[in-house]
Amino acid sequence: MANKLRIALEIGPKGKKVVALAPDWPGLERGASTEQAAIDRLLAYLPRYAPVAKVARRHAEFATFSGVDVVERFPGTGSTDFWGISFAFSKLDHQVVSDAILKREITLMRACWSFFDTVRGRVSAEMRRGPRGGGRDRDRIISHVLWVEQDWAKGIGVHTTNEAMLTAEGLKDYRDAYCRAIRTYHAEGKTARKWPLRFLIRHTAFHTLDHAWEMEDKDLTVRP
Repeated sequence: MANKLRIALEIGPKGKKVVALAPDWPGLERGASTEQAAIDRLLAYLPRYAPVAKVARRHAEFATFSGVDVVERFPGTGSTDFWGISFAFSKLDHQVVSDAILKREITLMRACWSFFDTVRGRVSAEMRRGPRGGGRDRDRIISHVLWVEQDWAKGIGVHTTNEAMLTAEGLKDYRDAYCRAIRTYHAEGKTARKWPLRFLIRHTAFHTLDHAWEMEDKDLTVRP
């Protein structure tokens, strides 16, 4: 039997943008103007997500997809139409999952962090100029990712200073605390404020990967 990639589609209220997301692979989300265009764009990013699956030791499973299976369509928000990014909760986000599934998703989120760290360590400090991000350089992109995620972490009781986030040890401690808190909240049946935990995981993974890919696309390093 073919191993199809499960996809959920978040549709903006005005129909301007559709986001295709792979609920089994946190971080794998892409938006476009139509359902098919969003699906095609997500599929085009499979090779870019493959290193994440490899870090998570899921590369064998990830490499066997043949076709897609749209398992859910759900309404987005005004921000979905404006940004082309997922901001709404699907039924799958609200689904109660086992400890094993939660562990798998946390592992993939950690793999996204690892990929981000690898990318930020090899790209140029100055980034190619373009419309996205107002011409931010590498360090401003990194700071943006860390500060935004730090705010989300407060929803699960994790508080870390800006200074700690910028050290290797502090960042490791923060990420360990983030994952512990998700597991604790899951065991207690709690949400991250209004966010389902599965949405928190996939949104964290998406934001991390989206900016890792941005740094790759804007890298000025000359390579053979």
